[in-house]
Amino acid sequence: MAESSPPTTEAENTDSLLARTVVDQGLATAEDVEACRQTLTGDAAGTTLATALVSRGIVTAKQLERIKAAIEPQKTAQQIPGYQILEKLGAGAMATVFKARQMSLDRMVAIKVLPRKHTNNPQFVQRFYAEGRAAAKLNHPNIVAAYDVGKAGEFHYFVMEYVQGRTVFDDISKNQRYSEREALHIVLQIARALEHAHKAGFIHRDVKPKNIMITKEGTAKLADMGLARAVSDREAAEAEAGKAFGTPYYISPEQIRGEIDIDFRADIYGLGATFYHMVTGQVPYDGPNPSAVMHKHLKAELVPPDHINPTLSSGIGEIIEVCMAKNRKQRYTSTSDLLHDLEAVAKGEAPVQARKKFDFAALENMEREAPDAAVSADSNPGVITAGSPLTSQPLFWLAVGGWAAALLLLVLLLFSLVK
Repeated sequence: MAESSPPTTEAENTDSLLARTVVDQGLATAEDVEACRQTLTGDAAGTTLATALVSRGIVTAKQLERIKAAIEPQKTAQQIPGYQILEKLGAGAMATVFKARQMSLDRMVAIKVLPRKHTNNPQFVQRFYAEGRAAAKLNHPNIVAAYDVGKAGEFHYFVMEYVQGRTVFDDISKNQRYSEREALHIVLQIARALEHAHKAGFIHRDVKPKNIMITKEGTAKLADMGLARAVSDREAAEAEAGKAFGTPYYISPEQIRGEIDIDFRADIYGLGATFYHMVTGQVPYDGPNPSAVMHKHLKAELVPPDHINPTLSSGIGEIIEVCMAKNRKQRYTSTSDLLHDLEAVAKGEAPVQARKKFDFAALENMEREAPDAAVSADSNPGVITAGSPLTSQPLFWLAVGGWAAALLLLVLLLFSLVK
């Protein structure tokens, strides 16, 4: 029986891809590359083909950087069976996303791959799979669909719906701000997506312009469930206590404080902050660093959106301000209530729920300020303050003294008549 060949190492795979790419791009001949390969023995053992190509002047260091970026998708494709990687769509600290073809169904998909530096970190891996599981439980036309999650070789991957289009952030960067009608159309769709997620028991926790995709047909889709969490997951909530998870420009005050009982109202705040950015062209709070921005979410008064964009209707301004109330009790009591107001404004009607919230907030403020507004009996004699015992008031004792004097005069008068 013939002896099997040893498995190909990652370094050998990389060298093969590099050699083919260098030749395909016309930077070297196959003979040049083979000559470099021959130097990777003896004293040069351990040297990579990339190093040899640069040291022999066949490619420059800059060219090598570009080639490595180009072959990265191909390296990933070799590791994830059933998918043909076509191009890299983007990369961040938490993942790299590729456009790919799912061979079995002949459809375009997006594949999110966990960076190698995080593969040995159980917390990152756990969160990556939690994203896939959360997305898989949600089935809504305004949420990017999840197809698969798993591990192949050294790669942890998450396969999802490929959305051909742009993000809301792309539009804001290009056009500065949306018209009220366009913004309302998108926010309505994302509110419906959030209503679906909230009813299923999930909170997104990172609603922002970069996580809202717009298809070529104009459909808005909520993406990136990377911070999504089941409301019932007490263990995860306690593990994250005291930590601020979210994006500084759109994060809710309770997320900044790292509270355990984060609920749907954090998403309503994030959507309100996103809505604000869309119709004003400015983030609600800005600062020199993330800490300064988050401090403003906690303490600074919100500049009403119609002060920045005077063309906004009062209804839009009211909805945004209720969404972004610092005290979550003053926000919408459900995502459905928010939807009712958005739909009402879209029809040219008043946002009833927002106005109720404004009235309730004003009443709460009056009640909160009442003790401070009351003047003490010592500082203003004759004024009875709420909660003060009647016998502690000067007017009470003046009245008692007057009654006693009148009674004494009456007794003296009767006594003189009898006499």
